[in-house]
Amino acid sequence: MNTPVDRPVSNTPTAHAGLFAPLRVGTALSLPNRLVVAPMTRVSATADGHATTLMADYYEAFAAGGFGLVITEGIYTDKAYAQGYLFQPGLADDAQRDAWRAVVDRVHGQGGRIVAQLMHAGALSQGNPYRDTAKGPSAVQPRGQQMAFYRGEGPYRMPAAMSADDIAEAIDGFAQAARRAQEAGFDGVEIHGANGYLLDQFLTAHTNVRDDRYGGSLDKRLRLTVDVIQAVRQATSAPFVVGVRASQGKVNDFTHKWEGGEADAAHIFRTLGAQPIDYLHTTEFEAWRPAFGEHGASLAALARQHVSVPVLANGSLHDATQAEGMLARQEADFVSLGRGALTHADWPARLRAGAAHETFDRGLLAPIADLANAIRHRAQRQPSVADAAAG
Repeated sequence: MNTPVDRPVSNTPTAHAGLFAPLRVGTALSLPNRLVVAPMTRVSATADGHATTLMADYYEAFAAGGFGLVITEGIYTDKAYAQGYLFQPGLADDAQRDAWRAVVDRVHGQGGRIVAQLMHAGALSQGNPYRDTAKGPSAVQPRGQQMAFYRGEGPYRMPAAMSADDIAEAIDGFAQAARRAQEAGFDGVEIHGANGYLLDQFLTAHTNVRDDRYGGSLDKRLRLTVDVIQAVRQATSAPFVVGVRASQGKVNDFTHKWEGGEADAAHIFRTLGAQPIDYLHTTEFEAWRPAFGEHGASLAALARQHVSVPVLANGSLHDATQAEGMLARQEADFVSLGRGALTHADWPARLRAGAAHETFDRGLLAPIADLANAIRHRAQRQPSVADAAAG
């Protein structure tokens, strides 16, 4: 729900003190700092969508390393058309819910908080054992190529247009997945309305050419996101946190911009801000850059102008100076890190201690962006005991 944003001033005499000020999200979630692990697809679940011990190790490390909040990778919401990638985790049944309990308990055991990101891939599905076709708002070929590091190959499939029943099934999938997330002990959910996935496909004019209540005007193209938010809120009980993620760029169309520029941004953010959400998560490649053209406000700053809930900014904010600058300029209330968190699970602890941060190594995500590959890659980079002894 729309609650006043708690933005205390920190008097901590350490470097980057603004990043370590506490923050309240919703009515009851108190974060010890402004540093969040961004949602990152890791395709490391079992074939039937169960979270694993390796995943529990992975998420626990971020909490132990000092991040105030961890947002999971995108979790598919139903056993129809939601799944985007093979070995993606789900919250589509009770067995998948129960597999997440160990992950949540491990994060909480380190004093961390964890939010489940709920995702429906729609037309961008490139690996779904439940259906052999993809569905989206309209039968429009997605731009770009499937992502090889998520086991994709070649162009995206031509999707079929979703029927009214398909849309109702998708909305209910989000709601039931949110209910299961609360039952599993998560502190909240984030509705994935960004990056070209289903809700963003409905928002985008060239992928949504419907002429029903879900297509046409900007309000109609936003309706599915609004309906999902309402259904998720009704399926969960207070003080469970509900957030939403929004973006312009997409995984298959990085440079996409909203056609109406700042006017569209204002309308989108006002609409989302009027819903019963607790935070809004914006993502751009470089979060501090103008959202439109060479000058003007960033996407996060535009969001912050039009919502009363905390704004979480994402995009190349492993640069601590840029991250703190966004907070100091009141363009965002907290920040999420992807590449920085992958490089150092203890990124916040390192920043506090003044320790060096390494440059992101893309080998952690290649050839497959799963946890097993990252572990192998790190092991190959470490000198052996014999090498170390030899100097």
